Amino acid sequence: MAQETVTSPLPGKIVSIRVSAGEKVNEGDLLLTIEAMKMENEIIAPLTGTVASVAVLPGTAVQIGDELLSIEEG
Repeated sequence: MAQETVTSPLPGKIVSIRVSAGEKVNEGDLLLTIEAMKMENEIIAPLTGTVASVAVLPGTAVQIGDELLSIEEG
């Protein structure tokens, strides 16, 4: 099975994480929220599958391209 890494599209701080490893998600589901410059940005699932791992915790500072989580397709 293919695994896709979801990365941060912008620098900011993780505000909330809505999924955990082993959880099934559908394309378009809310995965987590990043706060950048006092605005909250929702990160959504790019595909349907199972969350393989979550690489961040609430409060974590992230930069563009940092790994947030990975989803196993299927």
